[in-house]
Amino acid sequence: MRLLIAEDDPKLLKSLTYIFESNRFIVDGVTNGSDALDCAMSEEYDGIVMDIMMPEMSGIEVLKKLREEKVMTPTLFLTARTEISQRVEGLDAGADDYLPKPFATAELLARVRAMLRRKETYTPDLLSCKGLTLNRSTYQLSNGEQMQSLSGKEFQIMELLMQSPNIIIPTEKFMTHIWGWDTSVDTSVIWVHISNLRKKICALDAGVEIRFVRSAGYVLEDKK
Repeated sequence: MRLLIAEDDPKLLKSLTYIFESNRFIVDGVTNGSDALDCAMSEEYDGIVMDIMMPEMSGIEVLKKLREEKVMTPTLFLTARTEISQRVEGLDAGADDYLPKPFATAELLARVRAMLRRKETYTPDLLSCKGLTLNRSTYQLSNGEQMQSLSGKEFQIMELLMQSPNIIIPTEKFMTHIWGWDTSVDTSVIWVHISNLRKKICALDAGVEIRFVRSAGYVLEDKK
């Protein structure tokens, strides 16, 4: 198994390299986001272990670029950023797992092995409605050969709509599902994401549309 390790602390990178090589992994190590992106784009890896806070590009920026380019290499974020919102940000970017520093070597190895096993048994997790397909693993919306990549928030909204087609979903449900009960985010942010989703659905020439129902919410239904 071949891993890419992206860590800006040279001592920790050396330790990680030793840990994985001692457990029969082949390891390439880099110390900044740009090199991580270049390596992940140009070489074939079974998995990536990556810090979030790195020079030149953050780990989240790197992963978003990789997912946009359809590079789906399983990725674990290993980072000192431990707040729940930051973990969610990393997972929304397309990470498969998240381990905070400081970490136990045994847990790190177990998580990486589990991540790689999931890759071996991977089957796409799809939602479909009138020819429109949402891939829950890649955050991609497609119609036939056409495809659009979604942001984390767009994906969460589209997932709710496709799970309940032709049923009006209140704006409040989107808010609590995505931002939580005690959020201070204004409901207008839902309109912004819905507007972006409508453009992407239109670009796919899909047979469905998202309609706003005054004083009720949004519904995914057949195009009029």
